[in-house]
Amino acid sequence: MFFELRLGLNFNGKLLTRHICYSNSRYHKRCLISSVANNLVYRRDEESEKKYHYTTYHSAFLFTSVIAATVYSFYSDVFKSKASCNEKSTSLPTSTYTREEVSKKTSKETGIWVIYNNKVFDITAFVENHPGGSSKIMLAAGKNLEPFWDIYAIHKKDEIFEMLNEFYIGDLEKNDWIDQKSSGPFANDPPRHPGLLVCSKEPFNAETPSILLNENLLTPNELFFIRNHLPVPDLSNNAEIVIEGDCLKEPIILSVEDIKAKFEKFKLIAAIQCAGNRRNEMNAIKSVKGLTWNHSAISNAEWGGVLLYDILISAGVDPNNSNIKHIHFEGCDLDPSGAPYGASIPADRVFKKQLPIIIAYEMNGKPLSRDHGFPLRVIAPGIVGARNVKWLKRIILSDKEYNGHWQQNDYKPFSPNIDWHNVDFKKAMAIQELPVTSAICLPLNDSTVHENEKEVTIKGYAYSGGGCGIIRVDVSVDGGKTWVTADLVQADQNITDMYSWTLWECSVPIPIDHHGKMEIICKAQDSSCNTQPETVGPVWNLRGVLNNAWHRVQVNVETD
Repeated sequence: MFFELRLGLNFNGKLLTRHICYSNSRYHKRCLISSVANNLVYRRDEESEKKYHYTTYHSAFLFTSVIAATVYSFYSDVFKSKASCNEKSTSLPTSTYTREEVSKKTSKETGIWVIYNNKVFDITAFVENHPGGSSKIMLAAGKNLEPFWDIYAIHKKDEIFEMLNEFYIGDLEKNDWIDQKSSGPFANDPPRHPGLLVCSKEPFNAETPSILLNENLLTPNELFFIRNHLPVPDLSNNAEIVIEGDCLKEPIILSVEDIKAKFEKFKLIAAIQCAGNRRNEMNAIKSVKGLTWNHSAISNAEWGGVLLYDILISAGVDPNNSNIKHIHFEGCDLDPSGAPYGASIPADRVFKKQLPIIIAYEMNGKPLSRDHGFPLRVIAPGIVGARNVKWLKRIILSDKEYNGHWQQNDYKPFSPNIDWHNVDFKKAMAIQELPVTSAICLPLNDSTVHENEKEVTIKGYAYSGGGCGIIRVDVSVDGGKTWVTADLVQADQNITDMYSWTLWECSVPIPIDHHGKMEIICKAQDSSCNTQPETVGPVWNLRGVLNNAWHRVQVNVETD
């Protein structure tokens, strides 16, 4: 038998409840995996209602660990076996399984298996009893537990290892102890968190699971969505960038250390969103070309680096030079011909509007990871993700727009009447600022609620480009007949210079006349009073970009 201490957190991250649950370990094997991100929360400062602080609840976790350890010690005589996950009991089976076999065990029908320390565990009977909910534990189905527990390290205790060991069924085949890398140009790509939902493996593109997207104002680095067009470069911290253009007498070369030493550090919370976010909804109308993103190709982080404006002025650039119309960025990621990924933004965004574009080297207080542009990348807040060039190597001041493929022949919006037989990319403008959008993160589409619960809690995000903050999010559960205004959680930024996303939450009564189904709808309004279109059809385009229609989720309502 064991005790479980449970801590409840309210929406703002404050301690809401705590209670001790008594359970028999033979029948209720609990507390294996919690949320992979719940240890990061954004809580309200008691001294200021306007400021939020990104913090880790070390004290709560320490309290949990102390109580759990004390109770476990007191009842240790109940546990007859001391086998840990690092020591296989001789009474347990000695079967071996391949990683491929384990990867197929992801449902009740097949069994739900996980890997820890090169051992295989069948947790099928445990999943429904998981305190964090079955959806979260299923993120690890068929995969390794380590990446999840590395983020939520409270699980790394002897009593948790012992409970996990009760589900042991065999070992992972030795040949699979290390994942076999693919050959070819992507062979040197970095490892990724298995909780990410993969849209394509080569090049690697993946989005954050919806159930985790709303949990933190700042997305944990490991769960930040990934958009790569080409193989990931493997660069050293000694990399350099070159600034050039006809307006300069000679190119300016800056190392990473130069940038850190010569310029004042600047921090900014900003979201990055792929132009194709929510493309799957356009696909449902008519087939489009592009990655089939759901609504999670967006994430939010605090970026640290230096302002592009400061670098250019220091290089001797005249901000009033009318010949500088575009600023080009090129990365170190190369296509098979040796051409780099590149993009450009209008120069007036830097010199006239003084948009806080950053040459970033930090993400949430840590060095950039390889997937997110190490050692230097562009952060162009409020502008589509395609212009936020990673692995930066060149900045070019020009009188013309960048001539690369992704600037000229991609990431452009078109009318619904344009299709591939009559498209002319030269006639369309490259996407820069993003339109207002919002999405529902919870409940998940096709999930089930019980009418006895009386109401449903709905969570999501909202975002608008160009520095426009979100002023309202409306939610409906009856097809738009009635609406509820959601509570907002925002970064401490001016509403007209807001580059962070907004998280929202509300509780809505379940309609009496639900007929077993409920459609949840959300829509947002930004500080310029821009609103979202009601349906996808009018914004459909052949590339499936800029879908900002009302977001809809279908939920089943269970009755007795």
